[in-house]
Amino acid sequence: MTALSSALQYLTGQLRQIGLFIALIVIIIFFQITTNGITLAPINVSNLIVQNSYILILAVGMVMVIIAGHIDLSVGSVVAFVGAMAGVMITQWHMPWWLAIIACLILGAVVGMWQGFWIAYFGIPSFIVTLAGMLTFRGLTQIALQNQQISPFPDEFRALGSGFLPDLGGGTSLLEPLTVIIGVLATAAMVYADIRGRASRRKHFLEDEPFPWFLLKLVFTSALVLLITYLLASYRGTPIVLIVMGVLMVGYSAVMANSVWGRHIYAIGGNAHAAELSGVNTRRVSFTLFINMGVLSALAGLVFTAQLNLANPKAGDGFELDAIAAVFIGGAAVTGGIGTVVGAIIGGLIIGILNNGMSILGVGTEYQQLIKGLVLLAAVAFDVFNKRRAKAATK
Repeated sequence: MTALSSALQYLTGQLRQIGLFIALIVIIIFFQITTNGITLAPINVSNLIVQNSYILILAVGMVMVIIAGHIDLSVGSVVAFVGAMAGVMITQWHMPWWLAIIACLILGAVVGMWQGFWIAYFGIPSFIVTLAGMLTFRGLTQIALQNQQISPFPDEFRALGSGFLPDLGGGTSLLEPLTVIIGVLATAAMVYADIRGRASRRKHFLEDEPFPWFLLKLVFTSALVLLITYLLASYRGTPIVLIVMGVLMVGYSAVMANSVWGRHIYAIGGNAHAAELSGVNTRRVSFTLFINMGVLSALAGLVFTAQLNLANPKAGDGFELDAIAAVFIGGAAVTGGIGTVVGAIIGGLIIGILNNGMSILGVGTEYQQLIKGLVLLAAVAFDVFNKRRAKAATK
């Protein structure tokens, strides 16, 4: 009975994360039934990944900004600005596509430095600085493009947004071999990392996760990765942008969990004054945080432009709202200090699946906006409810 009570107590404490996975599963099952199997069709799963890739990239950076207690309203305009400059560099300046990508990432870092300086060292709230950035970089986008669209781009550049890894089967195999290899290796690495992490926590007497729940979670995530692998291998294989997102998710998850910089971000979000008194250079951390956000916004802009094969003055409209919604749906706290990269990715997938499923069902855009707004409100209300419940339990 004691073991059962401790297990229930642990699961109650993890209610936010458990609810997130349950919500994702319920949404997938609902749309799989209502769309007559289209949601999990291999071509639709591949399109879901490609079409939501830039929002997921933005969500990775945005969750770090929000954990630190800041906000970035300029990312949509930065996406458009970087896409516009990529168009100018490649089509008008005739710069090699790979050099243009590097230059655009550097440009994103410069944008982050500009905004980070005013926030970290001048003391202007991030809401105001990035709101100004939203207007500034939208204007610069229109100036760079002269309110015209630029197209087309080289095939090598377009592959970043809509290309696939080579088919080792030559198009003749039932399942694309390279995708299967990547999926199996990724699953094995994930299982190994989880088991090793649990063993390390138990060694230092930090483990409180019940073994049945750990095993169930491990089996579920492994089955999910293998299912996605099967569906992608049944179509055209692995999208290049999926590899980019996988590297970002693993890399930034490790940074936030294990690096000094990541711990400082959580500390600042929890209590900036206490973090500063503890020796954390809060200004430098905030400055580098916005440089990082600028680079990721530039990467999202390159991916989006490559996917559309078009640099458009109107690109990026509303992207900041989708990224912020993904972060909060993914479990980040409104007040900062709480959130994970994986949670932001799951939140972005929930939004993407909602958009995709409602579009297949023919739901109008006005109702799509209504439903996404209610989902966001429910996620934040659930977070507030959990905090109040936890606070009441400690009294």
